[in-house]
Amino acid sequence: MVRGWRFGGGVAAVLLALGLAGAVPGTAGAERPRVGTLTTATAPSAALGGTIDYTVYLPYGYDPAGATRYPVLYLLHGRGDTMQAWTRVKADLDRLISEGTVPPVIAVLPDAPWSTRGNYYVDSSYTGADDPGRPVETAFTRDLVSHVDATYRTAAHRGARLVGGYSMGGAGALRYALAHADLFANALVLSPAVYRPLPPADSSAREFGAFGSGSSKFSDEVYQRLNYPALLTGRDKDLPVRMYIAVGDDEWANPDPADAAHDLDYEAATLYNSVRRADGVAAEFRVIDGGHDWDVWRPAFVDGLTHLAGTLSATPPAGLPGPLHGTAGQDWAGGVAAHPDGATTVAFAASGAVSGQAYQGGLDAVVTRLGSWTTQFGTPANDRLYGVVPLADGAVLTAGYTRGDLDGAHPGSPADDAFVTRLDAGGQRTWLTQAGDPAKADRFYALAAAPDGGAYVAGYTSGSFAGSASSGDKDAVLARVGPDGRIVWSQQLGGPGEDKAYAVAAHDRGVYVAGSTSAAMPGTTSLRRRCSPVGLG
Repeated sequence: MVRGWRFGGGVAAVLLALGLAGAVPGTAGAERPRVGTLTTATAPSAALGGTIDYTVYLPYGYDPAGATRYPVLYLLHGRGDTMQAWTRVKADLDRLISEGTVPPVIAVLPDAPWSTRGNYYVDSSYTGADDPGRPVETAFTRDLVSHVDATYRTAAHRGARLVGGYSMGGAGALRYALAHADLFANALVLSPAVYRPLPPADSSAREFGAFGSGSSKFSDEVYQRLNYPALLTGRDKDLPVRMYIAVGDDEWANPDPADAAHDLDYEAATLYNSVRRADGVAAEFRVIDGGHDWDVWRPAFVDGLTHLAGTLSATPPAGLPGPLHGTAGQDWAGGVAAHPDGATTVAFAASGAVSGQAYQGGLDAVVTRLGSWTTQFGTPANDRLYGVVPLADGAVLTAGYTRGDLDGAHPGSPADDAFVTRLDAGGQRTWLTQAGDPAKADRFYALAAAPDGGAYVAGYTSGSFAGSASSGDKDAVLARVGPDGRIVWSQQLGGPGEDKAYAVAAHDRGVYVAGSTSAAMPGTTSLRRRCSPVGLG
């Protein structure tokens, strides 16, 4: 989210008033301040054929013989700086941990002297005799991380690791979070020296061989292959990354107007708008009053770490206690029903054959009575289930939508149709009803069992459901389905905006529907986008 104000056509900025006090102040007779320690050490690196120097921050109470495990921050310095640069945030770490704002953490501040301290934290293939490139990325992501986990009481899983950096280090943190998401689930990216599609002519990225090839210190192909746009394609959505991006509103302005798009405030905004659209990346963006210096990076570190601390946990994610159902492809959960006799029925959409059933193509609807039977049905198009409810005789009702001819009476359907179906206690389909506007999209998102063995179903229509007049973009729909599958009655509810029903519940005094509206339902005043329950007698 971009937060800020615009001043007279200037740059939007956020003025973060963050206390940067050091350790908890002591008074006469008060408890001793809870401060951590800084120590320098070295890590062996097979990739470099040498060592990696680093400073490590150990939180107050750290006991190498204890049982406690800690998350780890890896903080990368900028071009020309050393591992000492990040030590200035020690007081902030002490305070944030003491206050309970962030959990106790270990922080590793590695030194990166290779390529005249302009290595950009990548594996360089520059072979020039002056200062040949080194495999820095491999050394850090393989050798350093392994050494830290073996030496300190770390929580050795991705959810307990954060990689951060400023300037060149911000570029490194961005790359590591995207290219090594198996290692890092959190990234703190401050004034990152990243450029799209290529750096300006006077950028240090071109100067020291980080993105070189052979005797050439810079290669367009190498840079673009290692840069973030290439990393956003084909990301593993099962390895999500949370990212905090910050930049100063007074970053250095390239004197050539043709390079204005390479000013770091501009590039940071471009980065944010790219990653926020990427699968599996959750990003926040801040513009802070200041330039390319610690007046920006220090408050951004405090704010960013505070933001990311909620998921920076030493506890590894718990595995699922039960077996998985579906295929090796992408499947979508639809609902679960618990029966009085202890049986369980699950409904989902599958991208392939399940339990030897015939696969029709796209997504098929699948209903499974665990330990008993599986019924799969569908069309060559997508067929999705949204809910399943049990009936007294062991049968189930399930509903959803299809983009095909599911009941044999809707050939050539150009848009989604809603459907509801009944399966008996043995999994045989006894009836299926497909309904909606013949030319517009209709979906059922919720259903509830009716006392007579029928159902109440709810969702939306983009047109006219059962002859009702359309009120706007999309209208919520509620329908009563009899025990034989016939639609007994329906109501179309909506205003001029987009209205959808997501939940329905039946009671002896009526039926209750809940959903969302983007404008206002008839007789109400818009409260922006809020849940709008509707009671129907």
